[in-house]
Amino acid sequence: MFRHAIPIGRIFGISIDLDFSWFLIVGLFTWMLAVSYFPAEFPAASGSQDWAMGFVAAVMLFVCVLVHELGHSVVAQLYGLRVPRITLFLFGGVSQIAAEPGSPGQEFWIAVIGPLVSFALAAFFWEIEPLLAYVSPWNAVAACLALMNLVLALFNLIPGFPLDGGRVLRAVIWRATGAYQRATVAAAITGRFVGFLLIAFGIWEIFRGALVNGLWIAFIGWYLEAAAGSQLQLESARALMGQHRVADAMRRDFPRVAGDVTLQTLVDHFVLSESSRYFVVSGGMAGEGLITLSTIRSVPREAWPVTTAAQVMIPAARLDTTTPDAGLGAALEKMGRDGVNQLPVVEGSQIVGILSREDILHYLRVLQTLATGGRPVANRQRGMRRSFPVSDSHTHLP
Repeated sequence: MFRHAIPIGRIFGISIDLDFSWFLIVGLFTWMLAVSYFPAEFPAASGSQDWAMGFVAAVMLFVCVLVHELGHSVVAQLYGLRVPRITLFLFGGVSQIAAEPGSPGQEFWIAVIGPLVSFALAAFFWEIEPLLAYVSPWNAVAACLALMNLVLALFNLIPGFPLDGGRVLRAVIWRATGAYQRATVAAAITGRFVGFLLIAFGIWEIFRGALVNGLWIAFIGWYLEAAAGSQLQLESARALMGQHRVADAMRRDFPRVAGDVTLQTLVDHFVLSESSRYFVVSGGMAGEGLITLSTIRSVPREAWPVTTAAQVMIPAARLDTTTPDAGLGAALEKMGRDGVNQLPVVEGSQIVGILSREDILHYLRVLQTLATGGRPVANRQRGMRRSFPVSDSHTHLP
């Protein structure tokens, strides 16, 4: 999702990233608070103090968003779900959870903990604001953060996917019906409806003369509608998979190389000329294994001419694998849960195929073409591509 993000550290084993758009929104929030909020609410402050308070409040808001996201992520980890990263970006923050919750109860508690954290932060800043009166105007920052965390919590409780309230709604419907997919579709449709309402309200604000507020509300609505639409596309893809097996979509003509091939030869004759991104390595004493582009990149370039594929391959015994008879949907979930792009398909002790995200996407395209009688499905394909990396993400908007 975020191709231009800056890693800034790790908390609880989770990578914390800043998308480049974060700097834009911090600047915009600083300006809005410095020229509108603080002069109106705290007229005794000077112009330089307004700007200083605006910057501190904007940065602290995203610290609060990060704490909000950590609430989701820690609860997800307690349920055994992997959380590779949290990214702060234009619309707030998103925590990437590598698999869907296993039950309505898990979904409910992972979703609801975020607003509870924001309510707690609002109460905290509300309580310390009087204690900071002697260092005025910095008590104004505490009051501002109390208000913004309250708004953050209430907004995220709106029952529309992908907001926390939408996920709570999904958990409730899931519990009542026992049908995860039906619950997800209902929450996503509600999310699209909320998105369209926000877009309409934003346009109305623009015509009323509130250009900045109107644009911001409309952009948030657009983002919600797009995210909910992507989830609907993903559920459509899952429905298409149905009872199809890994054997139906896996690649049998995968590239295979000998273990004594050097990385330099591999790059020159296979990666660059044939655009291959992974190779099954065979013929060595260590048995079969897999080597990918990321594996090659981990080796210093000057060592490529003297390093063999067998020396750096991941042995088959250590690989995340699947079987030809496994369900295609289950394999896709496994990719998301384990954070991999390819799964070797093993039968007995032999690698008989490779299943990649691209292979599944191609297979779904074929299924869609057959389902529509050969009619063009370009728009649906774009929708699947947008939502294809299967992971659960919690998005929070300031």
